[in-house]
Amino acid sequence: MRVPVTPRGGTAVWLVALALVQTAAFIVVWRFALYTDVGQWIDTVALTGNRIGRDHIEDPVDRILNAMSVVSLLAATVMIGFIALIRGRVALAVAATLLIAGANVTTQLLKYGLVRPDYGIDPERAYVGNSLPSGHTTVAASVAVALVLVLPPKGRAFAALVGAAYAAVAGVATLSAGWHRPSDAVAAFLVVGVWAALAGLLLLITQRERAQVASADAHRGVALLLGIGGLLAIAACALALSWLVGQRATAPAELSRQPLFVGYAGSAAGIAGTMVVVMALVLAAVHRIVPRHKG
Repeated sequence: MRVPVTPRGGTAVWLVALALVQTAAFIVVWRFALYTDVGQWIDTVALTGNRIGRDHIEDPVDRILNAMSVVSLLAATVMIGFIALIRGRVALAVAATLLIAGANVTTQLLKYGLVRPDYGIDPERAYVGNSLPSGHTTVAASVAVALVLVLPPKGRAFAALVGAAYAAVAGVATLSAGWHRPSDAVAAFLVVGVWAALAGLLLLITQRERAQVASADAHRGVALLLGIGGLLAIAACALALSWLVGQRATAPAELSRQPLFVGYAGSAAGIAGTMVVVMALVLAAVHRIVPRHKG
């Protein structure tokens, strides 16, 4: 059954709110992870804890991360744009490309523009400086979200589940490989979330007033499943890290196996949970942003 889309003004307000909330969340993560002792300490503990079991996962982690390159990103962008074009959606192709390009350029500008003060917590990596947000994580998340935007309604729910899992694994892989701190991956997902909202606003501007959607296109059940699952993972992360802070008097390199594992596993849950929530928000709104019937 076809029903008129909710007035575009209401959807636009929702997208602006999402962009602002995710921008605010990014600022909180940035300030906490880079400019507080406890934030740097938690990041360092999680990164130190990645050595637990690393020998067993090193090969698959390297394969996942090495598959992400400029060439693969360009190929994925072309493929996503092609899917939109064969559906006759020129504006959708432009918006999806803008999402991918904007998120990845923003990540690179932030990575080289932000400064990570040296508080003496992680002398082993002090020379690296700032690594927030993660470029590899941004690549994976931006492609996953853009694919959900351009696919027909029947394929969106499955793509959202697979895409969220893929991007979450990529984010955790950057931690497992020792390439990035957990806050880097979380920040990358938030950057992608902001650009997804901006791409949605662009699509609303080009949308006809008489555009219609089918009520079944909402995929509310899958969006709710992703949202609840993501929030539970974030809650588990919060519980793990709140326990971990009690060990803060000890330097990360001197911690025993248990707190190192809690820091690593808790951070991995936070990384995965953030991506899943971002994808849930995209899936919940995409049927209004990209209606089945253009009007």
